[in-house]
Amino acid sequence: MTLETPEAVFEALRENDRRPYGRQRTVVAEELVEAAGQFEDRGPLVTALLELMEAYEYSGENRKSPVVFARVLKLWEEQPDSFSEWEARQVFWRFKWVATSLLQVPEVPLESILGWTREMRDRYRAAGHGVQPVYAMRYHVAAHTGVDADDAFDLWTTRPRTELSDCEACEIRLRALHHVGRGDDGRALEVWRPVLDGRAGCSEEPYLSHGHSLLPLLRTGRADEARSGHLTGYRFCRGKSNMAEQIGLHLEFCVLTRNEGRALEILAENRALFDGTGAPLSHLDFLTGVELLLARLAADGHADLAVGGPAGTNWTARTLLEKVRSDAGALAARFDARNGTTAVGDRRRARLAQQPLTAEPLALGVRSAAAAPAPAPAVPAVPPAAADAPEDFAELVSRARELSAALHPHGAALWEIVAERAAADGHVHDPALGPVEQLRGELALQRGLAARGADDAAAALAALTEAAELFEEAGLPGHAVAARARAATALREQARKAADAQDTDGARAADGAGDAGAGLAAAREQLDAALARAEELLAGPDGLEPRHWLTVLLCRASLAHDELTGLGDEAPDGVREAFGAAVSVLLSEAGRLGVPHRAADALQYRADAASREGRLDEAVADLERSLELLEEAGQPWLTARALGLFGQVRLRQGMPEESIRLVHRALAEAARWDDEDFPVAPSHVLLGHAAAQSGDTAGAVRHLSEAASRFDREGEDESAAGIRLQLADVLTEAGRDGDAVAVLESVLLDGGESLHPRLAAQVRLNLARGLRGLGEHRASAEEFLRLADAVSGWEEQHTHTMVACEAAVALAEAGRPDAARAAYDRAVQSHRAAPGTPHVTGMMREFARLAVDAAGPDGLEEALGHLSAAEEVCADADAAAGPDAGAADFTAWYETGMIRHRRALCLADAGKHEDAVAELDRAVSVFEAGGEEAEAPRAESVRIAALLEGNALGRTAAALSRLDSTIARCERAGLPHAVEILRALRARLAAQPSG
Repeated sequence: MTLETPEAVFEALRENDRRPYGRQRTVVAEELVEAAGQFEDRGPLVTALLELMEAYEYSGENRKSPVVFARVLKLWEEQPDSFSEWEARQVFWRFKWVATSLLQVPEVPLESILGWTREMRDRYRAAGHGVQPVYAMRYHVAAHTGVDADDAFDLWTTRPRTELSDCEACEIRLRALHHVGRGDDGRALEVWRPVLDGRAGCSEEPYLSHGHSLLPLLRTGRADEARSGHLTGYRFCRGKSNMAEQIGLHLEFCVLTRNEGRALEILAENRALFDGTGAPLSHLDFLTGVELLLARLAADGHADLAVGGPAGTNWTARTLLEKVRSDAGALAARFDARNGTTAVGDRRRARLAQQPLTAEPLALGVRSAAAAPAPAPAVPAVPPAAADAPEDFAELVSRARELSAALHPHGAALWEIVAERAAADGHVHDPALGPVEQLRGELALQRGLAARGADDAAAALAALTEAAELFEEAGLPGHAVAARARAATALREQARKAADAQDTDGARAADGAGDAGAGLAAAREQLDAALARAEELLAGPDGLEPRHWLTVLLCRASLAHDELTGLGDEAPDGVREAFGAAVSVLLSEAGRLGVPHRAADALQYRADAASREGRLDEAVADLERSLELLEEAGQPWLTARALGLFGQVRLRQGMPEESIRLVHRALAEAARWDDEDFPVAPSHVLLGHAAAQSGDTAGAVRHLSEAASRFDREGEDESAAGIRLQLADVLTEAGRDGDAVAVLESVLLDGGESLHPRLAAQVRLNLARGLRGLGEHRASAEEFLRLADAVSGWEEQHTHTMVACEAAVALAEAGRPDAARAAYDRAVQSHRAAPGTPHVTGMMREFARLAVDAAGPDGLEEALGHLSAAEEVCADADAAAGPDAGAADFTAWYETGMIRHRRALCLADAGKHEDAVAELDRAVSVFEAGGEEAEAPRAESVRIAALLEGNALGRTAAALSRLDSTIARCERAGLPHAVEILRALRARLAAQPSG
């Protein structure tokens, strides 16, 4: 585009205004100032200078802003007629920008800044403006220098706001920060309340307040709110060159909550900020956050960890810390020298002296691509059991055997010590402990149990098989048969994993256990052989120890339980009968032999199966008896799993508070007895679901976040992603869309390549919808397009239809009409092959809305065309479905009614109010076919019709009549929210003269 006319410059300015803030926008703005200077008319130059000043302000180049404003002031003095009304107001508004920009640069003398505030005061007074904004600027200076800040605060806050005051939300932030600086977090958060709860805001709030309030929230025990503030606040400032201070605050928060991995990721995402020199004070705040992170890494023994720093050099925590410490220290000293105080340096030193505020990492809900470095403990942790381990080796082995026989969790720690001592040079086996093969078998058995607890079926199978062989060599057939039964369950688990892999990726299955079905059969065959051998030993002269016999029966019950629950509702009667028989035998034999904890195991298996089949009262009875047996046996360390299962059953019964109580008891018991095999992450998932069901959103978020974090640490990427999907749903339902999007974005940090394709696709779909809900239409469209590529090879064509429809709408809302129309056509074509009527008609309704939104009455014809096409789609679907239409995903009355409702809205927007009311009446008549289910959409159509009649057509009496009858219907249908809305509308219309 040539810039030879004022019109061309204005058009270029408008185009540049649509660009995001950053280097490209700033460079174009500089070029447009030069182009605007060629005209005798100064109007284009005024506009271009103000645009350039804005570009500097919002791209972190504050030091350049005063020079531009000096030119603006000169034009204002020489040719005020060249300024529009808005531009004239900006002259006074941007005095504040210049004051804060001068404060940002240590080379600007303090007296010059104070002189600028005096000139601002004089110009405001001369123009008849109130001086509250001037006192606000004086407070900025006082707070920065630390001189008379309390007095300046009082002078500012006791004066009435004016039209040139900063927005209310920004002033709230500054008042709150004053109290934070005085150590009064409680008062600060009370001041902040209108911003943090969403009642006050602007283009930058509450996002800036989110960053500043993180530590006050943590220090006052409001970690849930701090977590939310970090998620939403960081999304807003991520990658923005003018948000260096905010990035520093989020780094600080991550360090002080022991989320160093997340902090490293934030640092890597914002490396470009190291090059920022346009706003030195903000740069210092960024460097201080970086220094806090690097110092923490070094203190925890990770000084040689590779970190992201200025481009062109490979940095470690140590080398970058040296540079940042030097640069930040020198910069702080320059500010203090300029100010004649130590305030800036003192604030920096206070931030760096902070210690973590949480003992354990605060679960943030988001996944971090950067590995979280573990702190290097000064003293190695010693398990409680190991601390009391006997020095005498024979006594140590005897104690380990005793604890293992009682299934005590501390037994595993003692066996680890036994293994270390047995492997030490010079160790000689003591024959009093039995054959050496027995001890080696016991150690192999413990390795197998540990591997099974770590979900490593292959290692468990190998170790348990080795244990069985060693016990045979030792002449201990009872030990051997119990080990072989356990090996059968490990073989069953290995086969299950192979089946899962085969379902996901046949090639991967081939590298695992081979044919899954053969593996399952082999597990059953091995267990049958173990059972036969156990029965043989039981009938023999030497008998069989009860614990070994019950172990075999337990493994048979376990295998039967896995097979039954794996098949679910499809389980044949034979499988159900086999499970029932296995559990009954275990229960009766445990009772006969006086081993209550094995009877408790049998009851827990039976309770789980009953719960899955909906026989919840039976499950409760079995679990209550199971806990009684464990109490009678004096084995409280075995209660955790029964309590956890009981919690699941209570949740299925709709008793979330009782479920929460039981699961917390389970976690407490597991912690009390150091049960490292207890499923802590799944327990937090259960707590999250129970909290959500009880209406405790904060608790649901907290527990689901903790579960996801634990799955991360365990390397369970699929499980972590699935929980984050649930977490995002909870956040969305609570209206916290920004938090939900941040969670989903973190799941796809690597593009979702590590996830099952269908799970990754679901995450991307939810993310795309979440971005659309936030109004981030371009980003939403990009996600939909990625999703379309991901599902292009799927056999289910209806998925293609759905994705194409949503992508079309997102592209249209993102201002990409050509791409939107192409996606629209693809969706219609896909619908012909794989019908997705609700998706297609929904897309067409949205295109109708957008047509009128974009062109007003001129877009009505296009809108009506989309709606006519939607009606044709519905007619085809209705004809194809016949009398069963309502049973499919297509509901004729709903789709047709919504099309007519949308047509009415388009007609109303085009000024055709009479036609719109008539169309709403048609919509209402269609909704009548939906019965009670249709009362809510029907009420909305009535509401719009009443608005049009009462306001646009002047028929108040008719509008009131509509509302009266519909209010009564909604009361009968149990729709209190609809009743409230309709009554409020009725009251407003009744106050108007009747037409």
